[in-house]
This record gives sequence, C-alpha cells and structure tokens, in this order.
Amino acid sequence: MSKDVSNAFIKQYEAEVHEAYQRMGSALRNTVRNKTNIQGASTTFQKVGKGEAGQKLRNGKVPVMNIDHDPVECILTDYYAGDWVDKLDELKINIDEKKVIVNAGAYALGRKTDDLIITELAAASGGQVIAHGAAGLTLPKILQGFELHGTNDVPDDGERYAVIGWKQWSQLLQIDEFANADYVGTDDYPWLNGGQAKKWLNTLWMPHSGLPVATNIRSCFWYHKTAIGHASGAEVQTDISWHGDYAAHFVNSMMSQGAKMIDELGVVEIECSEA
Repeated sequence: MSKDVSNAFIKQYEAEVHEAYQRMGSALRNTVRNKTNIQGASTTFQKVGKGEAGQKLRNGKVPVMNIDHDPVECILTDYYAGDWVDKLDELKINIDEKKVIVNAGAYALGRKTDDLIITELAAASGGQVIAHGAAGLTLPKILQGFELHGTNDVPDDGERYAVIGWKQWSQLLQIDEFANADYVGTDDYPWLNGGQAKKWLNTLWMPHSGLPVATNIRSCFWYHKTAIGHASGAEVQTDISWHGDYAAHFVNSMMSQGAKMIDELGVVEIECSEA
C-alpha cells in the first residue's frame, strides 16, 4: 500500500464521517437552537423578552412594546478525534474496517456535541429543580415540571424535549399515562428513527446515557428548544496525513462548536434517585 492516499479516498472518507455524525453521532443537536458557518471565535444568540399589547387612539400612534433584547455570547471551541492506521493494516481497502473507524470518530464527536449541550443544561436551570425525594422518575414529578413550564409561559408548541437516563426511561414505561396507547394513541408509540423516543404531553421524551449523576442522583432535563443555543464554526471534517517514522497514516476528524444557555426559565431539572 502506497503511503499516498488519493484525494478521492479522502473526500469519500470525510463524507462518510460527516454522514455518520449526522445519522448517529449527536442525539441532542436538533433539539436546540442552531447556528452554523460561524466566522470567528464566538457568536451571539438573542434572548427576547415578553411584549405587551396596548390600545391605540383613533389617528394615534401604535404603542411600542419595547421588547428587551439580551444578547448571549456563545464561545466556540475546537475538538479533535484522531487515530493511527498502520500501513500494513489493510484498512484503506477493507470497507467494513474503514467503517469502524468512521463510526468511532463520528460517535466521539457526537458525544462531545451532546456533552456541550448537557453541560449548559446542568450549569443553569434557573433554580427550577425538582428534588429527588429519594425517588425515581414519578408521575407527580413530571406533573410538577409540566406546571413549571406552564407558569413560565414556555410555549406549548411541540418543541419541548425531555432527556432522561435509561433507568428513568424504564420507570416511565411503567406509568400507564406514558406507556398505554389508550392515553397517547399509537402514532407516537414508541420509537423514532430507530431510536427510543416517544411523544407525550406535547414533549419528545428520549433516554440518554450521558446525563450527570452524583451520589446516585441522576439529573434529567425538560426544556424548550429556544432555551439552549448550539453554534458550529466548522462542521465535521477529516484530515489524513502520512507519518513515515510511525509507518502509519494519522486519521483526524475535527470540528469547532459551542453551546450556551439562553433562557433559564425554559429548563426544568428533575432529580431522580438511582439508589
């Protein structure tokens, strides 16, 4: 095998990494606000306040709402996921083996994307925390979170998401109002695109293995799409270079991304005991 890798292979490899990242890398990116093709080290998301309607006198001026605009800066950071491919490995001509490396890089970058979003969810939930109470995910906790969203005028527009741990997902499946088709119908039950997810209370519920846990207390999050922002300066791309001293190619996948809390009132944290 030559030390030179053709441009066609590099383009194909990069395309496959990008496709794998889009298909299975990140579970949460599409659940938040997104900005792409950012030029520079940061970008700004606009947090817009509430407007209030008023009356207008005949031939008078239309009242101005004077909505507050609070810019929120999101810093972008570069991330890399690389690995060595020995020259004597037949990786470049073995499609199945190449796919293993493609998927590994996509998974690594996807987990980092989700980590960025989860970190922001965990760092600032606006004091809206439903205590674990030495219990798992229960119906009273869910209804309490539902009330908090309503009290804060979080839009009930189908763009709410609840990300929970796998133990909590198992507990949800034991609640009739969630699991029984007589309550929610069959259209939303129980999977989307090959992954575990379900629409309930006009919210898409999904399990995730990367949520923070401390002393057997798992933090789960119920949020609106507009509450969190995700920015990308460089989408997933790949570089392949030859290193003669290692007699190997170094395959490096990389991206530049960031996430930021925009509106804390749109996030409810539900603590769940896993003891």
